[in-house]
Amino acid sequence: MPTATLAPAPAELHLAELAEANRPTQLPLLTRIAELLSASAAITHLVVRGSLASGTADRLSDVDFVVGVHDRDLPAFTATLDDLMTVAGGALLPGWRDTIVADLGGIGFVFLVQHEGKVQQVDLYLAPASQITAVRRKIAGKVLLDRPPAEITTAQIEQARRHVAELLLRPRSCTELLIEHLVLAVLLHKRIQRGQRFVAYAEWHMLHTATKDLIKTALAPASRFWGWYQLREEIALTPIGRACLADLDTAITSSAVPEAADVDAALDRVLRLTERACPNALDGLADAITAYRTYLELA
Repeated sequence: MPTATLAPAPAELHLAELAEANRPTQLPLLTRIAELLSASAAITHLVVRGSLASGTADRLSDVDFVVGVHDRDLPAFTATLDDLMTVAGGALLPGWRDTIVADLGGIGFVFLVQHEGKVQQVDLYLAPASQITAVRRKIAGKVLLDRPPAEITTAQIEQARRHVAELLLRPRSCTELLIEHLVLAVLLHKRIQRGQRFVAYAEWHMLHTATKDLIKTALAPASRFWGWYQLREEIALTPIGRACLADLDTAITSSAVPEAADVDAALDRVLRLTERACPNALDGLADAITAYRTYLELA
């Protein structure tokens, strides 16, 4: 096996120049997450992409990695990623399975990480090592780690492909949908601060859709209807269902492009809805959500 170094000299030089020129406050966080990931023998590549790689980062920019994982190890690494990021990486919550990121043959996760008194977004796109060459043709980024494995078998490639496909098709639980709301709230606050009205509009609709999905998952898990169809017929059969639909109606009749106060009100509404319809989704998350809200207030 070739000897690995966390950051080959050109990458180190690039990051040093980037820090000197732009002094992105996320650089220590980027370094910490890179060291954490590279310590795993399963990791074959680390590529920084986005504004931190291009030198255009601002204080709201996320830390965005493509992470090459040996095809053989992808299922096990994915299963332990939440523990790694929450216990060692400082993430407030388990990761959100990213439905926005472009499909590069892998799986995207978004983590909200405590860093210097603020909540920072860390995006990890896990790609099978067998796909990394193709991925790097499609993205612009700076390589921090490049230790290609000695051999990847056809069976391992198929195992990784099947794992990705199964994970992307797996229905999300109420807990996962609640985490999606929390992540989208952070994204929306960023869009609003940057004046990105079109993107805020799109992510606001995503948040409403996540609310609908949360209600259906909690109250009509065996629904035969797709999307928004037959909601009233399936949900409004109980007082809890009618209250949840009233919350959803409030959400979809709000402003098309939200203000910060709208996002905060939506989050309050969803937390109350969760307590009412699927309180088990909050198990183990109460302290994390309190810390999350405190950090948002300080941001």
